[in-house]
Amino acid sequence: MKNIIPKRIHIIGSVGSGKTTLAKELSLILNVPFYELDNVVWIRDKSGDVRRSDKERQDCLNSIINSETWIIEGVHNEDWVANSFRNADLIIFLDTNYAIRTYRIIKRFVFQKLRLEDSNYKPTFKIFFKMFKWNRYFEEVGKPNFFKKFGRYSDKLLIITGKKQVCDKLHLK
Repeated sequence: MKNIIPKRIHIIGSVGSGKTTLAKELSLILNVPFYELDNVVWIRDKSGDVRRSDKERQDCLNSIINSETWIIEGVHNEDWVANSFRNADLIIFLDTNYAIRTYRIIKRFVFQKLRLEDSNYKPTFKIFFKMFKWNRYFEEVGKPNFFKKFGRYSDKLLIITGKKQVCDKLHLK
């Protein structure tokens, strides 16, 4: 990996791994816009989220990828995000401990229900329980799938367990 500040960063990790927090912080430090893949998949509306069509989703992602600078974060590693990994200067795989992610899922839900934390979605018990399922799925299927499909980008891949490692690697404060 080069010792220059990347202009295009893709952060991947499970639910509760710290992707959004890291993306927001890097966005502020580097003055680069960040995008959540969930907001590429979904059109957010007060009356309820609407899933974008495959073409709309791809067009939305491509418009981000074609911009000069970006930070994209999300759990997705399906074929539709392959161009993001290909075009990234740096891919950060946030491999946070499973127990920490579980704790964060619970904490996030409580904070959202108490309206102490904002959410792009309505924090229901249905979603809350799905997050545990998605967390396990990422551990068992998503993580191995990522390395199988995108491990070829090892020259620009940074595997970390926490945000301090990114700041150290990029020489950021």
